[in-house]
Amino acid sequence: MATFSYIPDYGAGRTHTPRIRSVRFGDSYEQRLAYGLNTNLQVWQLSFSARTDVETHSILDFLDARNGVESFDWTTPDGVSGKKWVCRQWQKSMIAFNINSVSCQFEEVAEP
Repeated sequence: MATFSYIPDYGAGRTHTPRIRSVRFGDSYEQRLAYGLNTNLQVWQLSFSARTDVETHSILDFLDARNGVESFDWTTPDGVSGKKWVCRQWQKSMIAFNINSVSCQFEEVAEP
């Protein structure tokens, strides 16, 4: 299993969107139920700013090699490890000569 080892910028954001099913009844009563297993997976918005061409290409090569399909190991900015992640979208911005920025979104996946 490949490991993503680059350190993102401060300001990384984590989102949780629990999967639920809900039913509303006519008298405004509502029932909610967790939908499936692993219903509260994380999504991280990451940025890698002011990186050299070499480091930028290394980050992009890692993401390109997995192509949004293959999961990888990664330790979150708050130090949580042992989970699997996929990156389905990423973007490179060229700021100046030999200065680039990469932004991406890591999604936690439930697999062994």
